Amino acid sequence: MSHELLTLTPREEALRRFLEGLAPLPAERLPTPQALDRVLAERIVAPHPMPHFARSAVDGYAVRAADTVGASEALPAYLTVVGEVRMGQPPDLRIGAGEAALIHTGSALPEGADAVVMVERTQPAGPDEVEVLRAVAVGENVIPVGEDVRQGEEVLARGTRLRPQELGGLMGLGVVEVAVTRRPRVAILATGDELVPPHVEPGANQVRDLNSTAIAALVQRHGGEPRPWGIIPDRAEALEEAARAALEAADVLVITAGSSASVRDMTAEVINRLGKPGVFVHGVPIRPGKPTILARCDGKPVMGLPGNPVSAMNAARLFLVPLLWHLQGAEPPRLGTVRARLTRNIPATPGRETYVPVRLERTPDGLLAHPLFGESNLIFLLVRGDGLVRIPLGATGLPQGAEVEVEPLR
Repeated sequence: MSHELLTLTPREEALRRFLEGLAPLPAERLPTPQALDRVLAERIVAPHPMPHFARSAVDGYAVRAADTVGASEALPAYLTVVGEVRMGQPPDLRIGAGEAALIHTGSALPEGADAVVMVERTQPAGPDEVEVLRAVAVGENVIPVGEDVRQGEEVLARGTRLRPQELGGLMGLGVVEVAVTRRPRVAILATGDELVPPHVEPGANQVRDLNSTAIAALVQRHGGEPRPWGIIPDRAEALEEAARAALEAADVLVITAGSSASVRDMTAEVINRLGKPGVFVHGVPIRPGKPTILARCDGKPVMGLPGNPVSAMNAARLFLVPLLWHLQGAEPPRLGTVRARLTRNIPATPGRETYVPVRLERTPDGLLAHPLFGESNLIFLLVRGDGLVRIPLGATGLPQGAEVEVEPLR
């Protein structure tokens, strides 16, 4: 194979082909409190309304609204206090004409009552009497049955990522166990004769393998289960043997290849031997990350990432992250963007979609974005950066002072 990259595939098309035909992974059942950030594999229908009883929204007195008509500070309504609604217990009293009961926030409305007067709108008139200083309407200060959720309502759709509020809502409905998509198992294999493990002091012409840790952390953050597979020397036989074993044990295989074109070519050749159809993208017009390889081997996705850390992280962000969420049956979380003004010109390579890290500075005149320039083997460019600015494929760059969208680096 030539050392030249094959025809470059536009990013959107490459991602579409990478995800095409892949179904979400099988489901597993978990106790709801253990399902944080997992993706629902079933729809959740409310087994009962929430709240399941009418309750007071304030501290005050449960009353019949008709008994307060015309009440004011100048001409209060006088009601007989027949008791107190105690928290956590069914009301054991009934409100009749001219009567009221002391009630606390969240307590069930007693029979006969249809409104609650805030305690601030009352004052004691005697041992068993209260003055109501303001009229209330039917339903005022009352949370009715089903105000939050109606019985039989779909409260969570399949594919929902479970945040803390979803877990709380499920527990409120008594849904103590849920079906969630299994975490994608991602084998991460590093190649390069120059690589040594992070705990080893590198010699001349050697570097520590940082990509495996960074990619594993990215996988974990986006719902996957990373399975680091170690460092493999730049020999096709050794790489193929390790890649076969790793792919068999995982749902996804990620290979971080060396920086030379010959090593990238070897990686593509090895991937093609792992299963059909093999490599279908070998090069994407992005910077950094152009040498990215995307493949499918007997139904399993395989990625070849560039060896340079910034390139590897950018390519993983653009392709591996969407893949992980797709396999979980969900869309990637929306990170949102912020608008800022560039403090320097950003040049762009013709025919490449360029991503430049920036450091953000908040000033009285607004948010500033300071571009950080450097080669793609400098991982601390990303460490120092707060976000990324994307320059579209056809643009020649962005001028100083331009307002840009900055995607946070998280």
